[in-house]
Amino acid sequence: MTAATPPERPWWLYLLECRGGSLYAGISPDPQQRYRLHASGRGARYTRANPPLRLLAACAYPSRSAASVAEHWLKQQARAAKLAWAADHPYPDGAETRAAHSAAVISRSSSASRRVPRPA
Repeated sequence: MTAATPPERPWWLYLLECRGGSLYAGISPDPQQRYRLHASGRGARYTRANPPLRLLAACAYPSRSAASVAEHWLKQQARAAKLAWAADHPYPDGAETRAAHSAAVISRSSSASRRVPRPA
């Protein structure tokens, strides 16, 4: 008998606007909780020195590795491309919207999960 596999939980690539207008990209299974950690000074070293002002955007991925690939790609982009990505991936505010988005991401095929979001 095999143990039941817990439901998959998506990983999110998120983009923060920080003090001074800088941008910070990161990944987390819960971007709102991670934002609160950054805002309280318990997040990344960068956000301790440059506190976040708001969560600009987020996009769910079916795995941590897929989110990490997307994070690396986003961090290589110029500011204008990051802002274009943010405009295309606004963070859904409502829990129902996030849950629906997460379910759609998890149901994607593995080949679709390898695609990295590109600005339009």
